[in-house]
Amino acid sequence: MRLRMFRVDAFTDRVFHGNPAAVIPLTRWLDDDRMQKIAAENYFSETAFFVPDPCGYHLRWFTPVAEVPLCGHATLATAFVIFNFLAPSKKLIHFRTLSGELTVRRKSDLLTMDFPRYAPQRCDPPALLAEGLGATPEEVWNTREDQNYYAIFTTAREIRSMNPQMNILEKLHPYQVAVSAPDDEVDFVSRFFAPSIGIPEDPVTGSMHCALIPYWANRLGKTTLRARQVSRRGGELYCEDLPAEGRVRISGRAVLSLRGYIPL
Repeated sequence: MRLRMFRVDAFTDRVFHGNPAAVIPLTRWLDDDRMQKIAAENYFSETAFFVPDPCGYHLRWFTPVAEVPLCGHATLATAFVIFNFLAPSKKLIHFRTLSGELTVRRKSDLLTMDFPRYAPQRCDPPALLAEGLGATPEEVWNTREDQNYYAIFTTAREIRSMNPQMNILEKLHPYQVAVSAPDDEVDFVSRFFAPSIGIPEDPVTGSMHCALIPYWANRLGKTTLRARQVSRRGGELYCEDLPAEGRVRISGRAVLSLRGYIPL
């Protein structure tokens, strides 16, 4: 038995940039332990598995150590594989996931994901947050929908120069940490740290923008925004806030970096 596997760099149009994801099409589900072992072997921040279903596709995402309820870049990567290699006539894809139905629409090389909108709220952060980041944010937010702290800083320079202590941040489990600030070139920049689920720093994180888009849309007084994740690989996201619909739209590009087979 051989499984097809595609490696796709998401939120970029250049190989070796953006966030790499492994994408594995299936005709039926493997057992969870086998999928987790494949994800651990890949050691990307996410490996996506999907099977056809009557409404489109059932999609699941695994980090090297755990299944997660929502992943943006691996959804973008999966849609890229379907649009370019499996069903090139499609313009719209429906995914059934742990976070409900997600759609991805294609317009030329830009893929637009329709995701849930999270409601950020101010919170009192634990002392370990500033200690782990090595810097004190101006404010911290969280949401009821996910388990992230959103630490807001004054300048993009603080985000770019941050050197967090992962051994401290992992003690915040099950919470992970997003940091963000306004920027002169784009509307806002960010980074994301999730050491307790096997991702010390995620190169580009679509899911955290479910909360960052409403936050920055409200703060900047605009509904369309351009975002940049300033990890070493980096990535570009084009964002839209849809508060009346309870949704956000996150758009980006992707590029194939490898295709092959996994022997089982």
